[in-house]
Amino acid sequence: MTFINTDKQIDMIQQGVEEIIPIDELKHKLDRGQKSNKPLTVKLGCDPSRPDLHIGHAVVLRKLRQFQDLGHKAVLVIGDFTAMIGDPSGRNKTRPQLTLEEAKSNAESYIEQAKIILDINSLKICNNAQWLNTMNFSDVVGLASKYTVARMMERDDFEKRYKSEIPITIHEFLYPLAQAMDSVHLNADIEIGGTDQKFNLLVGRDIQREFGQDPQIILTVPLMEGTDGVEKMSKSYDNHIGLTDSYDEMYGKTLSIPDNMIEKYFLLGANADEKKMKEIKNSLNDGKTNPRDIKRELARKIVAIYHSDVLAKKAETNFDKIFIGKEVPDNIPEVKLDKDELLVHIIASNKLVSSKSEARRLIDQGAVKIDDEKCLDRDQIINKGKSIIIKVGKRRFLKIL
Repeated sequence: MTFINTDKQIDMIQQGVEEIIPIDELKHKLDRGQKSNKPLTVKLGCDPSRPDLHIGHAVVLRKLRQFQDLGHKAVLVIGDFTAMIGDPSGRNKTRPQLTLEEAKSNAESYIEQAKIILDINSLKICNNAQWLNTMNFSDVVGLASKYTVARMMERDDFEKRYKSEIPITIHEFLYPLAQAMDSVHLNADIEIGGTDQKFNLLVGRDIQREFGQDPQIILTVPLMEGTDGVEKMSKSYDNHIGLTDSYDEMYGKTLSIPDNMIEKYFLLGANADEKKMKEIKNSLNDGKTNPRDIKRELARKIVAIYHSDVLAKKAETNFDKIFIGKEVPDNIPEVKLDKDELLVHIIASNKLVSSKSEARRLIDQGAVKIDDEKCLDRDQIINKGKSIIIKVGKRRFLKIL
């Protein structure tokens, strides 16, 4: 393998990165790898606490892909074991624990979606239950002896919870130590994570030293706010743009972001380069360009990344039909009823919502329409043989034949 020179690699690696700790060690490792013609081991850990990935996850996945393109060894660690502990990062209470079966099921979906960005042929995928589940109690005691409570309490999340008298369970202290053991097992050269993972990644460096290894370089990328522009992007906040969203959903959700998020979404969501970012900043500040037009370009770019240029243009056409022309899009799913059915059951079974309870909630909120008329009746029955259009929210349609 022939690597490009170290300075060029560092220039590429620094793009869109919040922090590299320490950058001089990164340069040393890249130099050493170039001289020995040996790729660095670059680790990204992910706890499959949910089966859905969104474009916020894509930021860190794209950084791992960049290391693949530079010729390094990318390792995706599926935290099926650590998911059973629950990452305390950014939490003001103990995170619910998953079973190993739940974590494994979510992991399958995670890997399928990660393939959209990563080169699966050169990617090493491993589950940390493989080594963490084989540790006995003596091993755990030995590992725990390598880190102090004082150091653990330096973590902001723990410090705030302790001062607020919110319980911290002992097993939460084990999370960063377990993640650190992933780095020890892989002898990782670099670990990538969001800015909320900085403490965990630092513990990894310390524990690697305890095991006589060269400590890993820490590389953090910014977290992406959701479409509300306030909370971190998450399905639980209903502010996410999913990697597997339809092109219509992806386009419409992107247009809903506040104007102050445009630059960040271009940088992190659309992977814009330095030249493009300057162009966007100038357009936003010239007083002539409507931010809505810039968002339309942003929405097309994001759809094109995960679908295609053709479907990006189609999504824009459909959006204009629905929200400007007040028309029904051309490509809505159709279903024929064999019997009279509850509206709640129809929209849940046809995946317009994730559950019947969500369907009921949206009906209560007036977000469900039948032939453009609001339906506020949870027990509404749709008769077979009727031809109607059901609309859920702003962009989800179903035609009953």
